[in-house]
Amino acid sequence: MLFNNSSSGKKKKNIKDSHDQEHATWNRRSFIQALGLAGAGSIMLGGTNVSASAPSPLSVALSQSENDNILVIIRLKGGNDGLNTVVPLYDYDTYANLRPTIRHQENELLSLSPDFAIPSYMNALESVWGEGNMKIIHGVGYPDQSLSHFRSSDIWASADAINDEQTGWWGRYFEDLYPDYLINPPEIPPAIQIGSIGNLIFEGTNSNYAFSVADPNQLANIAQTGGLHDVVNLPECVYGDKLLFLRAQTNTTLTYAEVINDAYMASSNQATYLQDDLSEQLAIIARMIKGGLGTKVYMVSLGGFDTHANQVNKQRGLHENLASGIKNFYEDLASEGYDDKVLGMTISEFGRRPYENGSNGTDHGTASPTFLFGAGLNGSGFVGAHPDINASAWDNNNNLVPTTDFRDVYASVLTDWFCIDPSVVNTILLNDNYQTLNLGLNCQGLSIPDFSNVSHFSHVATYRDNRTFIEINMQNTAHVEVKLFNILGQEMASLCNEVLTPGNHIIDVKTRANIRLAYGQYIYRINTLGQFYSKSILIK
Repeated sequence: MLFNNSSSGKKKKNIKDSHDQEHATWNRRSFIQALGLAGAGSIMLGGTNVSASAPSPLSVALSQSENDNILVIIRLKGGNDGLNTVVPLYDYDTYANLRPTIRHQENELLSLSPDFAIPSYMNALESVWGEGNMKIIHGVGYPDQSLSHFRSSDIWASADAINDEQTGWWGRYFEDLYPDYLINPPEIPPAIQIGSIGNLIFEGTNSNYAFSVADPNQLANIAQTGGLHDVVNLPECVYGDKLLFLRAQTNTTLTYAEVINDAYMASSNQATYLQDDLSEQLAIIARMIKGGLGTKVYMVSLGGFDTHANQVNKQRGLHENLASGIKNFYEDLASEGYDDKVLGMTISEFGRRPYENGSNGTDHGTASPTFLFGAGLNGSGFVGAHPDINASAWDNNNNLVPTTDFRDVYASVLTDWFCIDPSVVNTILLNDNYQTLNLGLNCQGLSIPDFSNVSHFSHVATYRDNRTFIEINMQNTAHVEVKLFNILGQEMASLCNEVLTPGNHIIDVKTRANIRLAYGQYIYRINTLGQFYSKSILIK
């Protein structure tokens, strides 16, 4: 029986209007980064005497648990259609009935097992699979899937499917590892992001921890020119304050240009990449990895997966680029022995509906496979159960029911690839417990430190009644010093210099400063128990 999906013209118009509005909202939120004005997220304070600080117990524990492993996240933007990526041969008739126009013919498939196949045009992955360097996780998603690009991308980035969380899972990790990031950023960028402008994945509560560029050409241009923006000769007004903040953000991005360029120039590509967007991104990353940059996490993007119409040709080109890019990337890494140190992982905000629409495409859906690549996987294979594609098993929105929570994938990577203690992984994933999957990863004998005595020191800027406050939560009695700096690094006031007892303490910034503070962006820096903590703050 052919599944018939009909809807009124009015309903289709409403869906299209909502879809277009969502993309407009997404674009508005990311316009600053798209202009190349925001990058690494930290703010270098000119003129400030930066003193080394004793690391916090948590940052020590995190740094000790780290190994040399690297993660490359490959974002398939738009929602990749999983059923036309990994075809369930065991239920091919049902699959074909749901997709009479856009299905893959059986003679157009490359079998990876008796039950599952990929399109034959992805044959560049055949050797990757055959060499034991590829795993496919079935049915990845989350309960009550959002079908919004914008919202679902935020959920995948933040790991929170319920609340409007504005930090990302990697942003929270780096925030704990570098508590004084605004003033003492590490010598190398913690993360590098090409494309995916506006994504939350590397956002902390106050900083973005990725060196971010819109495209590979922009990254190459920044590394070559290294020009800096004037942050001194600006008008003394609100506009000048905002321009100062943006330029300071940009300057910090450019401070990493030299180390990136050094690593890039220290190596060369030993594989022949195709001339497509994803291959260009992977080729740059391969050179930086082999050049010894030391960055732990990279994210690249391949757009175009929002295939509402004419899906067959669109998806084919994208899948060919993905397959060839991955094959060449790992050949390149293997030339200098890095293929077992780099884990590749695809993500996509959602899958597509199990049945085709009336435009030879598929609409927003739910579960979709996640691909993992690298010699560190210790063998190829499938993980988890494939979603039931029979209509009787669909959810109330006629979508597939996910069989693997995407946060289980994250927990597995953090625990078994980066060797982070499960208690810290739970914190990174917002204090929910997620199971680890058998991905074939291991910590290569690294001794994981004891996190049982590690405690968080928390501080946050809050705003109410047109006033600005700093809230500090103390777990132990200690002397605390809080100073306020302007964006140029000039000390403006001492806000606190006293012993604070356990509990919550609130500092009224203007009252404590006791000087006139103009509206705009500032930075506060806390010194307690030999550790510095810094964040930006807005004076209203």
